[in-house]
Amino acid sequence: MAGARARGGRLRRALLASLVAAAMVVPVSAAASAEAPAPAPAAFAEAAPPEERYAANRDNLAEAVRMAQAAGRPGRAGRLRDMAAGGTAQFLAFDGRGRGRAVEVFGELETAERIAVLVPGSDTTLDTYERFRSGAIALQQRLQAGNPRSAVVAWLGYDTPGTVSTTVLTAGRADEAAAELAPFLERLRDMAAPGSRLSLLCHSYGSVVCARTRTGPAVGDMALYGSPGTGAGSVRELATGARVWAGRGDADWISGVPHVRLGGVGFGTDPVDPAFGARSFAAGGGGHSDYLKAGSGSLDALAAIVLGTAPSQGASHA
Repeated sequence: MAGARARGGRLRRALLASLVAAAMVVPVSAAASAEAPAPAPAAFAEAAPPEERYAANRDNLAEAVRMAQAAGRPGRAGRLRDMAAGGTAQFLAFDGRGRGRAVEVFGELETAERIAVLVPGSDTTLDTYERFRSGAIALQQRLQAGNPRSAVVAWLGYDTPGTVSTTVLTAGRADEAAAELAPFLERLRDMAAPGSRLSLLCHSYGSVVCARTRTGPAVGDMALYGSPGTGAGSVRELATGARVWAGRGDADWISGVPHVRLGGVGFGTDPVDPAFGARSFAAGGGGHSDYLKAGSGSLDALAAIVLGTAPSQGASHA
């Protein structure tokens, strides 16, 4: 028993040390700002259409800007002002309190035949949102070139863990997020065009979230990239009938994170390992934050998955 506890302690220290070392090599803007004042999120009837939600959340965002400025938080106010995008931003949800949450749509949701839902990883907050948003915009532009009736949903619908923290080593935040994401996908299907096909694109810790999310038949594909593992040993253990894809850039530091799981710490099998059973996609030579970079091979590959034109390199067993 003592030996098992010692091994567990060594594993926890090794995992955390790997993440700390990676964070030192790859700069991550993870500063969680002090509590920022903001209004409570807007409330909606279950069947409220997207345009009603967009309008109310634009008002809520403008009020959050005013409150942050009045509280002497010009940095937060400026970042929120950027999110407002000249009064045309399309937020299905927005909560400016604390680290914040936001769900933004790019494209015309009601007419889209193909919809990509982006699920971010650690340290994605309102203070680092521009990085997340730029990837969503790059993906939407790439999708539009292949099918004008496409949309992207940037889903920052959970409290992401810090990259350098013990929280990021366990599935607690992912389980909480999955409980939010599953019903959101059901509502999204009802808002979108009849017969639209959803794809989940899940980055880093977001892949843990997606792997724990029970998806319905509207979700046709799930792509895991920059993943530390999912907590599952294979695709067969995931609560989805979607085709599951996995890819990792050649320069992604996450390849150095131990793919082990012991005592609830770590996430086990590497999704790019053939034993996991996912379809592989070419992620190029980029680093951990480069998957949705404009002009990258990984962006092309992820867009092809969403559009249904991706060549299969290995078969998912889902």
